[in-house]
Amino acid sequence: MAAPSGRRDSNGGARSLWAALLLTAVALSAVGALPEPTTAEFDVRPGGVVHSFSQSMGPGDKSTCTFTYASQGGTNEKWQMSLGTSEDQHFTCTIWRPQGKSYLYFTQFKAEVQGAEIEYAMAYSKAAVEREDDVPLKSEEFEVTKTAVAHRPGAFKAELSKLVIVAKMPARSEL
Repeated sequence: MAAPSGRRDSNGGARSLWAALLLTAVALSAVGALPEPTTAEFDVRPGGVVHSFSQSMGPGDKSTCTFTYASQGGTNEKWQMSLGTSEDQHFTCTIWRPQGKSYLYFTQFKAEVQGAEIEYAMAYSKAAVEREDDVPLKSEEFEVTKTAVAHRPGAFKAELSKLVIVAKMPARSEL
């Protein structure tokens, strides 16, 4: 039987190197990883008073979506706001009533984004539930700017159940 020589296994150094490279790759991928989509529930409250709800995400919470509204009739409704980002620098904000149709009478609404420029936005009088489809507002009922989607005074028929915004974030600078 041979005595131990004190030398390492010839593959031991290579294994350590691969382990170090793997740990480095995992750490670096976590730095550039996209934030997980988030959903928050909030109450839409009637009474004619203007209310707002905001949520932020992304590196340093640079992308923000704010829903401002006033409504009448009924009681509080549970609504949700979902935010997400994509690898191609898009930020999405979806605001909706999960039960589909809101029974509140909206006197005004506005959804704004900060840290991004709107490329697409749509407002709906009814959100899809089960086998039913979303029912969009008529284009004359709302307007879209670079940073907001809002009711059009005099044309908006007071029905709102969902808003969808897709916005482009500024390109990240690579070091």
